[in-house]
Amino acid sequence: MPSQQPPRSKAPLQAKFVTGSTMRHVVIMTASGSIGLSFMFLVDFLALFWVGQLDDTILLAGMGYAAMITFLMISVALGMMIAGVALVSRSLGAGQEEQAQNFATASLIYTFAVQLVLSIVSVNFRHDLLRLAGAEGQAAEVAAHVLSITLLSLPIIAFGVNCAGLLRAAGDAWRSMMVTLLAGLVVLVLDPFLIIYAGWGVTGAAASLVISRVVMAVLGLYWLVRFHGLLTRPSLTMLRQTARPYFAIALPGIATQSSPPAGQWMLTLAMAPFGPEAVAAMAVSMRLMMLVFGGVYGLSGAIGGIIGQNFGARRMDRVRRAYLDSLIFATVYTLAAWILLILLTEPLIRAFNLTGEGVAVMRSFTYWVSLSFLLNGVLFVAGAAFNNLGKPIWAAIAGWVRDLVLVYPFAWVMGMYLGGAGAMLGYGLAAVVAGTAAGVVAWRLIGRLQADMGGGAVPAQAE
Repeated sequence: MPSQQPPRSKAPLQAKFVTGSTMRHVVIMTASGSIGLSFMFLVDFLALFWVGQLDDTILLAGMGYAAMITFLMISVALGMMIAGVALVSRSLGAGQEEQAQNFATASLIYTFAVQLVLSIVSVNFRHDLLRLAGAEGQAAEVAAHVLSITLLSLPIIAFGVNCAGLLRAAGDAWRSMMVTLLAGLVVLVLDPFLIIYAGWGVTGAAASLVISRVVMAVLGLYWLVRFHGLLTRPSLTMLRQTARPYFAIALPGIATQSSPPAGQWMLTLAMAPFGPEAVAAMAVSMRLMMLVFGGVYGLSGAIGGIIGQNFGARRMDRVRRAYLDSLIFATVYTLAAWILLILLTEPLIRAFNLTGEGVAVMRSFTYWVSLSFLLNGVLFVAGAAFNNLGKPIWAAIAGWVRDLVLVYPFAWVMGMYLGGAGAMLGYGLAAVVAGTAAGVVAWRLIGRLQADMGGGAVPAQAE
């Protein structure tokens, strides 16, 4: 990835978030990030919809198990993206352009290498992973078939995701959005054709995902080089120098991002005893959650660059304001999404042909668990603050408290009394407890850092 004579259209590397309205930055970066992200979730959701039209609950359950394993593997790439965004945004905030280029280049190389190893291992042990998730019989076979196609493309999706993150770190909201938006368009076109009209079924769903991942990686790399010059020629010396600070954030970041799929894993274990109808409804609910709450997921990615640049510039007053603005945004968004889901509950049940226990699970999700995103949003924002304020391990702890410590006990106990619907309620309750605690700790951390920096503000005319 050499950086030769910069093209004329190359935008100068600069810290865009250290001046101007923090709420405006939050809204613009979140909107651009969440549009692309939500579109990806939409096409993923529609893939499940098209499979659902085959009127086979086993296929839906199998897709759900496969998605859970894939989500876990991609979480490693998302954790590594956190490190790249944090280091590049801090370097830009401190005016260190060459260092930003080194971190950006190293981030892509490390991510691709790690995901290549992970893809080879996971595809060979996919049957074992599915057994650990509680998958059995035909549903397990369907999931294994899908994974045999999608897991080998993990290095490609990891590369694309990290390119999108680096574009956000540079303040390029538009192109970061377009990376995921255009890749999503590919899936939107291919899914109905391959799944229904070509008769490929779940094979078609997997194939369209692989093709879209290639599009995402190519676009992201092109825009990083062509319009930002954010990449430089790699060398062993540069990789050695960047490895320690990078993995100091990446390893806790991976742990943090691995907690949501681990939480879904725990929920699946608690839900499996209630039958394939309950697991199928859970699969639909999890895809629906990522789709409808794309704005909150986008917020967790967008706020990192804003906090990172202002922390690098020692503007803790703006870090505090950005944190509060993010919480306000998450609250308003969640309440609107909750109302929408309540209105769509019965049409969704009919659209996916849900029956028996699956109906109760879906209603539990739309009426109650979706409201828990008020605190899930707090957890996401707090985690982004921890990662960009030098406390990445705290973000990992917050996520794992929710997903490993709380989800299974809550889901298991409530499932004993209320069935599959109770297991789903336990999943939401875990978010409420963990989100409240993380939000308070992050607020106190920002206050302490601001005090240490003497307020962290500069005169108004300096802006």
